[in-house]
Amino acid sequence: MSDLARNVLAAVVVLAVATGLGVLATMEDPSTGEQIISVLRDTILGESEVVSGPLLAVTLFCNNLQACLLMFLGGASLGILTAFIITVNGFVIGSVLELVRQQHSLLFVVAAIVPHGIFEIPAFVLSGALGFMLARSLWNEWMSGSDASAEAAALGRTFLLRIVPLVAVAALVEAFITPLILYFLV
Repeated sequence: MSDLARNVLAAVVVLAVATGLGVLATMEDPSTGEQIISVLRDTILGESEVVSGPLLAVTLFCNNLQACLLMFLGGASLGILTAFIITVNGFVIGSVLELVRQQHSLLFVVAAIVPHGIFEIPAFVLSGALGFMLARSLWNEWMSGSDASAEAAALGRTFLLRIVPLVAVAALVEAFITPLILYFLV
Protein backbone atom coordinates (compact mmCIF):
# COMPACT_ATOMS: atom_id res chain seq x y z
CA MET A 1 0.00 0.00 0.00
CA SER A 2 1.42 3.39 -0.98
CA ASP A 3 2.02 6.17 1.51
CA LEU A 4 -0.82 8.20 -0.04
CA ALA A 5 -3.22 5.26 0.16
CA ARG A 6 -2.38 4.67 3.86
CA ASN A 7 -2.96 8.31 4.68
CA VAL A 8 -6.18 8.47 2.66
CA LEU A 9 -7.37 5.43 4.59
CA ALA A 10 -6.46 7.10 7.90
CA ALA A 11 -8.37 10.26 6.90
CA VAL A 12 -11.39 8.20 5.79
CA VAL A 13 -11.45 6.28 9.09
CA VAL A 14 -11.27 9.47 11.17
CA LEU A 15 -13.96 11.11 9.00
CA ALA A 16 -16.24 8.05 9.12
CA VAL A 17 -15.98 7.64 12.90
CA ALA A 18 -16.61 11.34 13.48
CA THR A 19 -19.55 11.32 11.05
CA GLY A 20 -21.04 8.35 12.88
CA LEU A 21 -20.66 10.17 16.19
CA GLY A 22 -22.41 13.21 14.71
CA VAL A 23 -25.29 11.03 13.52
CA LEU A 24 -25.58 9.35 16.93
CA ALA A 25 -25.47 12.67 18.80
CA THR A 26 -28.28 14.10 16.67
CA MET A 27 -30.34 10.92 16.91
CA GLU A 28 -30.06 11.23 20.69
CA ASP A 29 -30.74 14.97 20.75
CA PRO A 30 -31.93 16.70 17.54
CA SER A 31 -31.10 20.10 19.05
CA THR A 32 -27.43 19.22 18.45
CA GLY A 33 -28.04 19.29 14.69
CA GLU A 34 -30.20 22.39 14.95
CA GLN A 35 -27.44 24.26 16.80
CA ILE A 36 -24.86 23.20 14.23
CA ILE A 37 -27.07 24.29 11.33
CA SER A 38 -27.63 27.65 13.03
CA VAL A 39 -23.88 28.19 13.44
CA LEU A 40 -23.22 27.13 9.83
CA ARG A 41 -25.94 29.44 8.52
CA ASP A 42 -24.50 32.38 10.49
CA THR A 43 -20.93 31.54 9.46
CA ILE A 44 -21.55 30.92 5.77
CA LEU A 45 -24.38 33.34 5.03
CA GLY A 46 -23.57 36.02 7.58
CA GLU A 47 -26.10 38.83 7.63
CA SER A 48 -27.75 37.83 4.35
CA GLU A 49 -30.71 35.49 4.57
CA VAL A 50 -30.69 34.55 0.89
CA VAL A 51 -27.49 33.90 -1.01
CA SER A 52 -27.63 32.17 -4.35
CA GLY A 53 -25.79 31.75 -7.61
CA PRO A 54 -22.30 33.14 -8.04
CA LEU A 55 -22.03 34.65 -4.55
CA LEU A 56 -23.00 31.34 -2.97
CA ALA A 57 -20.48 29.49 -5.16
CA VAL A 58 -17.69 31.87 -4.15
CA THR A 59 -18.66 31.65 -0.47
CA LEU A 60 -18.76 27.84 -0.56
CA PHE A 61 -15.47 27.71 -2.46
CA CYS A 62 -13.72 29.99 0.06
CA ASN A 63 -15.10 28.16 3.12
CA ASN A 64 -14.28 24.70 1.78
CA LEU A 65 -10.87 25.74 0.46
CA GLN A 66 -10.06 27.23 3.85
CA ALA A 67 -11.00 23.96 5.59
CA CYS A 68 -8.93 21.95 3.12
CA LEU A 69 -5.96 24.28 3.44
CA LEU A 70 -6.11 24.07 7.24
CA MET A 71 -6.26 20.26 7.05
CA PHE A 72 -3.20 20.24 4.80
CA LEU A 73 -1.18 22.83 6.70
CA GLY A 74 -2.29 21.25 9.98
CA GLY A 75 0.31 18.64 9.20
CA ALA A 76 2.83 21.14 10.58
CA SER A 77 1.34 20.38 14.02
CA LEU A 78 2.42 16.77 13.48
CA GLY A 79 -1.07 16.06 12.21
CA ILE A 80 -2.91 17.02 15.40
CA LEU A 81 -4.68 19.98 13.78
CA THR A 82 -5.36 17.89 10.68
CA ALA A 83 -7.03 15.14 12.72
CA PHE A 84 -8.98 17.72 14.75
CA ILE A 85 -10.35 19.47 11.64
CA ILE A 86 -11.31 16.16 10.01
CA THR A 87 -13.05 15.13 13.24
CA VAL A 88 -14.98 18.39 13.60
CA ASN A 89 -16.02 18.35 9.95
CA GLY A 90 -17.09 14.71 10.19
CA PHE A 91 -19.16 15.37 13.32
CA VAL A 92 -20.82 18.38 11.67
CA ILE A 93 -21.55 16.40 8.49
CA GLY A 94 -23.05 13.50 10.43
CA SER A 95 -25.15 15.74 12.62
CA VAL A 96 -26.51 17.80 9.73
CA LEU A 97 -27.21 14.70 7.61
CA GLU A 98 -29.15 13.09 10.45
CA LEU A 99 -31.19 16.22 11.16
CA VAL A 100 -32.05 16.64 7.48
CA ARG A 101 -32.96 12.93 7.29
CA GLN A 102 -35.29 13.35 10.27
CA GLN A 103 -36.95 16.40 8.73
CA HIS A 104 -37.16 15.14 5.15
CA SER A 105 -36.09 11.70 3.99
CA LEU A 106 -33.04 9.64 3.16
CA LEU A 107 -33.66 10.32 -0.55
CA PHE A 108 -33.56 14.06 0.16
CA VAL A 109 -30.26 13.67 2.02
CA VAL A 110 -28.75 11.72 -0.87
CA ALA A 111 -29.98 14.30 -3.40
CA ALA A 112 -28.60 17.13 -1.27
CA ILE A 113 -25.16 15.56 -0.78
CA VAL A 114 -24.20 13.34 -3.71
CA PRO A 115 -24.03 15.89 -6.56
CA HIS A 116 -21.37 18.07 -4.93
CA GLY A 117 -20.18 15.49 -2.39
CA ILE A 118 -18.55 13.38 -5.10
CA PHE A 119 -16.08 16.27 -5.48
CA GLU A 120 -16.05 17.79 -1.99
CA ILE A 121 -15.57 14.65 0.10
CA PRO A 122 -12.53 13.46 -1.90
CA ALA A 123 -11.09 16.98 -1.58
CA PHE A 124 -11.49 16.84 2.22
CA VAL A 125 -10.10 13.33 2.49
CA LEU A 126 -7.14 14.06 0.22
CA SER A 127 -6.42 17.29 2.12
CA GLY A 128 -6.35 15.31 5.35
CA ALA A 129 -4.08 12.70 3.80
CA LEU A 130 -1.71 15.41 2.56
CA GLY A 131 -1.70 16.91 6.05
CA PHE A 132 -0.78 13.54 7.56
CA MET A 133 1.94 13.14 4.93
CA LEU A 134 3.31 16.59 5.76
CA ALA A 135 3.40 15.60 9.43
CA ARG A 136 5.29 12.44 8.56
CA SER A 137 7.82 14.33 6.44
CA LEU A 138 8.48 16.75 9.32
CA TRP A 139 8.88 13.85 11.71
CA ASN A 140 11.29 12.14 9.31
CA GLU A 141 13.34 15.32 9.03
CA TRP A 142 13.66 15.56 12.80
CA MET A 143 14.52 11.90 13.19
CA SER A 144 16.75 11.26 10.17
CA GLY A 145 17.60 14.62 8.64
CA SER A 146 15.59 14.09 5.45
CA ASP A 147 14.39 17.16 3.53
CA ALA A 148 10.84 18.01 4.64
CA SER A 149 10.77 21.19 2.56
CA ALA A 150 11.16 19.28 -0.72
CA GLU A 151 8.35 16.91 0.22
CA ALA A 152 6.20 19.82 1.43
CA ALA A 153 6.65 21.52 -1.94
CA ALA A 154 5.56 18.35 -3.76
CA LEU A 155 2.56 18.00 -1.44
CA GLY A 156 1.72 21.66 -2.05
CA ARG A 157 1.74 21.10 -5.81
CA THR A 158 -0.61 18.15 -5.33
CA PHE A 159 -2.87 20.39 -3.25
CA LEU A 160 -2.96 23.07 -5.94
CA LEU A 161 -3.47 20.66 -8.82
CA ARG A 162 -5.96 18.28 -7.17
CA ILE A 163 -7.71 19.92 -4.22
CA VAL A 164 -8.34 23.40 -5.57
CA PRO A 165 -10.09 22.14 -8.74
CA LEU A 166 -12.17 19.63 -6.74
CA VAL A 167 -13.28 22.34 -4.32
CA ALA A 168 -14.10 24.70 -7.20
CA VAL A 169 -16.23 22.13 -9.02
CA ALA A 170 -17.96 21.14 -5.75
CA ALA A 171 -18.83 24.79 -5.03
CA LEU A 172 -20.28 25.31 -8.51
CA VAL A 173 -22.33 22.11 -8.31
CA GLU A 174 -23.54 22.90 -4.79
CA ALA A 175 -24.55 26.45 -5.74
CA PHE A 176 -26.15 25.77 -9.12
CA ILE A 177 -27.03 22.07 -9.58
CA THR A 178 -27.91 20.75 -6.12
CA PRO A 179 -30.66 23.39 -5.59
CA LEU A 180 -32.25 22.40 -8.92
CA ILE A 181 -32.23 18.73 -7.95
CA LEU A 182 -33.79 19.53 -4.58
CA TYR A 183 -36.38 21.80 -6.22
CA PHE A 184 -37.55 18.97 -8.47
CA LEU A 185 -37.45 16.50 -5.59
CA VAL A 186 -39.60 18.66 -3.32
